[in-house]
Amino acid sequence: MPRRRWQLTVLFTALLVALGVAGLPAQAAGGVTATFTKTGDWGAGYEAKYTIKNGGATALNGWTVEFELAAGQRLSSLWEGNHTVSGQKVTVRNVGWNGAVAPGAEVSFGFGVSYSGAFVAPVKCSVNGASCDGSPGQPDTEAPTAPGNLRGAGATGTSVDLAWDAATDNVKVTGYDVYQGGTRVGGTALTSHTVTGLSPKTAYTFTVRARDAAGNVSPDSKPVTVSTTDGGGNPGPGGQRTVGYFTQWGIYDRGYLVKNMETSGTAAKLTHINYAFGNVSQDGRCFVVNQTGQGDAWADYQRRFRADESVDGVGDTYDQPLAGNFNQIRKLKAKHPNLKVNFSLGGWTWSKYFSNAALTDASRRTFVSSCLDLFIKGNLPKLGGEPQGGAGAAAGIFDGIDIDWEWPGSEGNAGNVIRPEDKRNFTLLLAEFRRQLDEYGAQVGRKFELTAFLPADPAKVEAGFEVPKIFDYLDFGTVQGYDLHGAWENTTNHQSAVKVPAGDPSPPARKFSVEVAVQAYTSKGAPKDELVLGVPFYGRGWTGVPNKNNGLFQSATDGAPGTYEKGIEDYRKLKNLLGQGYTLHRDEASGHAWIFNGTTFWTYDDPTELVRKARYARNEGLGGAMIWSLDGDTADGELMTAVYNGLSK
Repeated sequence: MPRRRWQLTVLFTALLVALGVAGLPAQAAGGVTATFTKTGDWGAGYEAKYTIKNGGATALNGWTVEFELAAGQRLSSLWEGNHTVSGQKVTVRNVGWNGAVAPGAEVSFGFGVSYSGAFVAPVKCSVNGASCDGSPGQPDTEAPTAPGNLRGAGATGTSVDLAWDAATDNVKVTGYDVYQGGTRVGGTALTSHTVTGLSPKTAYTFTVRARDAAGNVSPDSKPVTVSTTDGGGNPGPGGQRTVGYFTQWGIYDRGYLVKNMETSGTAAKLTHINYAFGNVSQDGRCFVVNQTGQGDAWADYQRRFRADESVDGVGDTYDQPLAGNFNQIRKLKAKHPNLKVNFSLGGWTWSKYFSNAALTDASRRTFVSSCLDLFIKGNLPKLGGEPQGGAGAAAGIFDGIDIDWEWPGSEGNAGNVIRPEDKRNFTLLLAEFRRQLDEYGAQVGRKFELTAFLPADPAKVEAGFEVPKIFDYLDFGTVQGYDLHGAWENTTNHQSAVKVPAGDPSPPARKFSVEVAVQAYTSKGAPKDELVLGVPFYGRGWTGVPNKNNGLFQSATDGAPGTYEKGIEDYRKLKNLLGQGYTLHRDEASGHAWIFNGTTFWTYDDPTELVRKARYARNEGLGGAMIWSLDGDTADGELMTAVYNGLSK
């Protein structure tokens, strides 16, 4: 069944004329209306849209449309709205970007319905509690009750976990806002929230308010005062997050072991490690396997490390139930009790089937359950006759899940499954992860985290991410601050500048920067302190570059030769090129650096640029910095130290 609205205009225009389908009901002047239009019908189903028009004199801030489908009809998909279904009743609420409707303006959402027999239009339509034709209705003026039993559910040196009992409403509670004094410090659709960026050994007082779709706000809950702890290890610089990706495959050619995070001093400067990556099967499940291109269970939990390779200096035995990177992470966490480690799913290579996993309520439940079973509950299969694995073998290793879907609703790696409904389904997938993580956490007395990797390109944000809705479920999101340009283009450019450099020859839609990436989220209402800025520990390069303008913004013939891959190189390798015919150049106004030898150009971040970026993140009120990836650093953690110091001072 077709899904793309831009295709429907072409495919069904003639059909609409033949059918004589008209807008139902007619719009009335002076109020908010919602007009139904059928855009296609193939006998076993139809597609339609509701157009919400603001006929009033003041801006509309948020809308809710409710309607009932005829008996025998079933909603099969819906886009550009958040929806719930109860029997035949469908409730649709605006997403973040289409909730504000100026006087005279209109927005719409589309949906698909399967049916048999004769077509029947939806009935009992209301918009914001009034009739969809604009006639007077019964407006919802009743506020929700105050949330009950607000309580502290945990604390670290820099964060507090809060929980409360649900409020009630005559229609429906749509969300909660958390306040510290009179300042809003977070919002969520759930009955729990983590407040971050706090100071150690400090008492904080919070209240919570409930809200409904009509904008009614409850009274404050009773206040609760919660104190942060003394911090212990890994409190984060200045109370901010430092998140580093550890790559499963880095233990091979790069020789970067879990132990290296300890010996370099990196582990002591991190609040979080993201372990990359887990794969997603075609039928939408998490799985582990020893198969080239599909998974490396040997690296994950089977490989026995020698004493000199081990975090604690104790070598693995043949028959211990857990070995590999997972066991080394367990040892690292024993040295750093406040260090959190989240398991990251997908990545560039393994995002192919995320769309399948997120497609339906049933597929989301199955997918999330499979991921939690493996990586949160630690039930690992025994593979290839090796003794490692078994029920609970990896229990307690991971503190949450990181979603790295590249990208919902838009192009990523070749062959990825992409659907128009990915944008809505991504939010629903996060909601299901949040639900199951919280449910299991309540059983075992733990708070599990949920994070996501988010793109830098505003077009990809628009195509695949409901901002700020996704932050109702995420503890935080890491924003791509790199790969802004690279050897897939034939013109040299920066890969991670803070601001768009003067003279950037890219077309307007391709003028990328850290600032552009962050604003793609904050302009839609994303909470700044839940945005963690991604920074690279590697560079991107071109060769065959003319010796003009120090190589910047010049044509190139190919990607520069790299140790592991053409066009890319670790910082620890690039720093050694200085003094070997390369000259360092720096644009302090836009915040990026590069080296050039007359024909080969590398753009990368050195300690100076990383301090600059970390200070930008701190000064903008962002939630910290994320590193891709730790194995690009020097043996003494030169770049990690720069990030940490930049966030601290």
